[in-house]
Amino acid sequence: MSGMTRGPALLFSILLASAAGPALGQGAVSALKGHNSNAPVDVEADRIEVQDRADRAIFSGNVNVRQADLTMNSARLTVAYSGGTSGTQIQRLDASGGVTVRSPSETARGSVAIYDLDRRLITMLGNVTLTQGANTVNGGRLVIDLDSGRSTIDGKGVGGASGGRVTGRFTVRPSGN
Repeated sequence: MSGMTRGPALLFSILLASAAGPALGQGAVSALKGHNSNAPVDVEADRIEVQDRADRAIFSGNVNVRQADLTMNSARLTVAYSGGTSGTQIQRLDASGGVTVRSPSETARGSVAIYDLDRRLITMLGNVTLTQGANTVNGGRLVIDLDSGRSTIDGKGVGGASGGRVTGRFTVRPSGN
């Protein structure tokens, strides 16, 4: 999160990139570009089940995750980690059940979210909505590359189902301003 506010141009570029296909998808930039995925991850929930032999922890009920300026809320979260002499290293967060991911200037909602800390990718699936101010883009899948800030929304749904379309609604500045 760079701290800079990126106005409606971000969502407009995402819509154009998505409508034009993957070749132009490289032009959209997320406010999460450069997010510090090495920052500590704080998790709170109603319940936790630790499965040490499987190197995972399952949080359920009102799950709240915070890493730097990124927050994620869901009904359920599975944390995949590796243990060693240097401590526990989180590798991946799999959230489900009405997932919301927020940065200071954007909010994304979907059925499922996968945050791969090693690859620095956040993927959201299922009735995805990305909102920035009064501007909104809807689709089946959102992928945010935290290194490049590249965001792609397409019509694919959960399980790779295709056939959906990307839609958007954008505010327009009144003429004369």
